[in-house]
Amino acid sequence: MKQTAKTVSPMSNEGRNAYVTEHITAAMLSLLEEKPLSEISISELCDRAGVGRVSFYRNFQEKDDILKEHIRQLFREWTGTLKEDPPLDELIRRMFSHFEAHRDFYALLQKRGLTWLLKDVILSVCGFHPEQEAVNAYASAFAAYSLYGWVEVWFLRGMKESAKEMAELFAGHSKE
Repeated sequence: MKQTAKTVSPMSNEGRNAYVTEHITAAMLSLLEEKPLSEISISELCDRAGVGRVSFYRNFQEKDDILKEHIRQLFREWTGTLKEDPPLDELIRRMFSHFEAHRDFYALLQKRGLTWLLKDVILSVCGFHPEQEAVNAYASAFAAYSLYGWVEVWFLRGMKESAKEMAELFAGHSKE
């Protein structure tokens, strides 16, 4: 079971860190609603979260690390539901369903020009590892960057198409 602020003793280091990261993440999302990431200071973020700067730096190096970790957590929840090596169309449909389920968050990333933060998790989902044999590394990178492009354009278009439609479009396009 993943430890969270709600399942760990608040007196433990793990409990305090879970509390801090949960509050810093909530504060970051709240501030991003108001202004771009570049205009959010660490002090403002910590004040909004109700934590000290030391707590921030114990858990993160930079502001975008908060969002990267939040994205990784969302993707861990999603990928935890996948069976091993699903067919590509099912993987695509489920990924776009994930984006639909967290529409507000991903729309906020797009609004603030932060969709690039998705690149690493999409590479991971597509199985990219730089130490792979060349053909496998390039093939998985090609699939990941293609998918990333589709996701970015879908966000820019306002997520009009459903997850099912996106999977069908992707499958149809890859057959051409």
